[in-house]
Amino acid sequence: MIVTIVVIVIIVLLIALYAGLYNGLVQLRTHAEESWSQIDVQLQRRNDLIPNLVSTVKGYSKYEASTLEKVTQLRSQLENVPEDDHAQKMAVSNELTGTLRSLFAVAENYPDLKASTQYQSLMEELSNTENKIAYSRQLYNSTVANLDAKIQSFPSNIIAKIHHFKQMDYLQVPKESKAVPKVSFDD
Repeated sequence: MIVTIVVIVIIVLLIALYAGLYNGLVQLRTHAEESWSQIDVQLQRRNDLIPNLVSTVKGYSKYEASTLEKVTQLRSQLENVPEDDHAQKMAVSNELTGTLRSLFAVAENYPDLKASTQYQSLMEELSNTENKIAYSRQLYNSTVANLDAKIQSFPSNIIAKIHHFKQMDYLQVPKESKAVPKVSFDD
């Protein structure tokens, strides 16, 4: 009788442990997917702001037409990236961020543009969105790190293997962003 009770208790504990480990993996995977969704939301927000910025700047610059075209092209390209291709979406997004930086520099050459309330408002919105994208990337990478650690740790690695949980890729900083900016006070 006692042996039966002990066996039942052990079986119940093993089932509870299994369920807990499985549910933990599912929860981490869901958090990682939700974190990616937040990045996607911010990328869409930026894409929605870009046409307004481009039309505002167009009135002030002819020289920067190629930059405006590049921004428009990258925005369109970003919208056409498949939803599940995170790497390509981030690559295009990183290129767009770099191109937007050069567009921000346009204001330095056009004081009237820099003083425009509409331009200032758009720049503030884009800056806020870029900050949200950066934060969302950090959150995504942290969540992926937690998931990957759980997938590799014993005993959850056994459950992960049984249920085909896969490690997720981190979002990487593009090499161009790692370069030290050149600061010069020479004229």
